[in-house]
Amino acid sequence: MIDIQNQRDYRNIPIDKVGIKNLRYPITVLDRKNGFQHTIASISMYVDLPERYKGTHMSRFVEMLHLFRLEISLKRFSEILQQMKECLNAASAHVEVTFPYFLEKESPVSKVPGLMDYTCRFVGSSDHEGKVDIISEVVVPVTSVCPCSKEISDFGAHNQRGEVRVSTRFRKFIWIEDLIETVESCASCEVYSVLKRVDEKWVTERGFENPKFVEDIVRDVAGKLKEDDNITWFAVSVENFESIHNHSAYAYIAHKKDRTARP
Repeated sequence: MIDIQNQRDYRNIPIDKVGIKNLRYPITVLDRKNGFQHTIASISMYVDLPERYKGTHMSRFVEMLHLFRLEISLKRFSEILQQMKECLNAASAHVEVTFPYFLEKESPVSKVPGLMDYTCRFVGSSDHEGKVDIISEVVVPVTSVCPCSKEISDFGAHNQRGEVRVSTRFRKFIWIEDLIETVESCASCEVYSVLKRVDEKWVTERGFENPKFVEDIVRDVAGKLKEDDNITWFAVSVENFESIHNHSAYAYIAHKKDRTARP
């Protein structure tokens, strides 16, 4: 059969990225406690296309994904990217994998277990020189109590749920759980999937005793990431879905560490 994709294109215009976008697919990811975890991901895969080719072979992306589905992890991203370049005769490759990650978490007082889900994202690319860039990202729900509201009110203080998004580059493998724990330790209080009345009392009082602005949370998370010698770059954003305002409160910090710093 005629291979239309390999036919000559005469417009002389290369394409930076071409491939498949937002394919929902079952995958297996590494789990610090249980070894592996099954989940459903939204996956995008792209390669470059030289000006001489009419198109890329879209079916090959899904074929490769099927081979790697039993372990989509940061450890295997370099291998996946290299296989994409070889299979599609490309100079560069790019992969984005977004998925819910579940952790069993006990309520703080009653110790009732429940599953918390966190949105995670792995982004990887390999350029024409073979340089690989990998970013791990996690979105963590938190609660915050407003320090100003607590200070100026005769009683009570407004509180809200927020999201902390952390993106990192690193020297060696980093667990999703480590990033989640770092973020949760910096909030007014953690979020739980199951709360009995004794737990509601605890999280309410915990938050009230630990009020934080978005500025406080983003600085606290950034401070801990700076102390981690394994992390070479990070970006942290905090968005509070304000309970008494018609807008969100937002803060963002990005930091690239000095390459001369100790490994």
